[in-house]
Amino acid sequence: MSTHLAAISPGKGQRFEVRSRPTPKPGPGELLVAVKSVAINPADGLMRDQGLFIPSYPTVIGFDIAGLVLEVGDDVPTTGATVDGLSFQPGVTRVAAYSASYWKSCDPDYGAFQERCLVPWQHAVPLPDDGMSWNYAATLPVAVQVLFSVWDALGILRVGEGSSASSPALPVSASASTSTSVGTIHGGAREKKNQKREAILIWGASSSVGTMGVQGARLLREDSNSPFAAVYATAGPANERYVRSLGADRVFDYRDPHVAATIVSAAREDGLVIRRCFLATGQLAPCQAVLQAFLGDDDDDEYGEKSKAEVASAPIVPANAKAVDGVETIFVHPSTDKETRLSQFRYWMGTWLRSHLACGIIRPSPEPTVVGKGLGFINAGLDMVLQGVSCTKLVVEVEE
Repeated sequence: MSTHLAAISPGKGQRFEVRSRPTPKPGPGELLVAVKSVAINPADGLMRDQGLFIPSYPTVIGFDIAGLVLEVGDDVPTTGATVDGLSFQPGVTRVAAYSASYWKSCDPDYGAFQERCLVPWQHAVPLPDDGMSWNYAATLPVAVQVLFSVWDALGILRVGEGSSASSPALPVSASASTSTSVGTIHGGAREKKNQKREAILIWGASSSVGTMGVQGARLLREDSNSPFAAVYATAGPANERYVRSLGADRVFDYRDPHVAATIVSAAREDGLVIRRCFLATGQLAPCQAVLQAFLGDDDDDEYGEKSKAEVASAPIVPANAKAVDGVETIFVHPSTDKETRLSQFRYWMGTWLRSHLACGIIRPSPEPTVVGKGLGFINAGLDMVLQGVSCTKLVVEVEE
């Protein structure tokens, strides 16, 4: 039996140990991926230190993967026979993938932090033929998953869809995005077009999931079917220019003690309301304060609802979080139902991300920082991410 190296989690609160373990064979609908780079997420650190989501040990964890397809199981598309031509060729197809470890009770065969990993094909996206590096590719999966989990939680339709979020939507092309009928902001006076009366707020916009949130929100702003006329974001002053380059119309300093009032004032100046917020990282309370300020603005009748406000949170919502009347807080995650989850990832990765990468409309963000080469650097990466990083995604290079 062939073997490979893995960063093994031996027990709750214990540092990972690099050991050899058996290399599995892919089952039906699965890929065996040679892992080239992995990205580090805050949840990985919580899983190592607190045992979050882990029912038994030893195991292998991790979510973000970039690598080469080595083998495929039965029922995996290999000839481009799907409607959109998606296929996975052993030894040829380079992918970014989201591990299925969480849904497999942390079965070590499915964790990202090892040289060989099993992945459902629906969780993977073939990389474009433009030489995207493994490190950049590894930054994508979790960021895209969180983006769409947020949009689903907030009831936001996919770009290009006017009535349902259940069928695939094509990307907004660069030319179409500049000509869509979108409300514009001019010195406080806003032209009302296509009922675009909302700004969407991305809190923690310089984080990995936050930067993808800004890119996704930009596409909503450019879509004539969405109610969003502007993208508001919070970030530190050092990252303001970068966040604007991704599509934010206004960027506010989250460290300003009056930031919530400043955001409310800006929206009123622009003639907009804020009813939906994506909390990528940071504190819940100021998000709630912003949304609460607009609960009395009863101008949502045209959308069929009145003063509904929601915060979709990527971080786990603390048990002691204060409830605010009229503002719902939702912790986002993919479905636990297998068929629903595979369908979600099939669209998120194989349709949306694949087409938008090919068109250059979406790019990996933020810039990756390489912690080191080899699985032995996973612990250091987890230590760094738990201490906090800004406007970068930590990656570890696993294989050449």
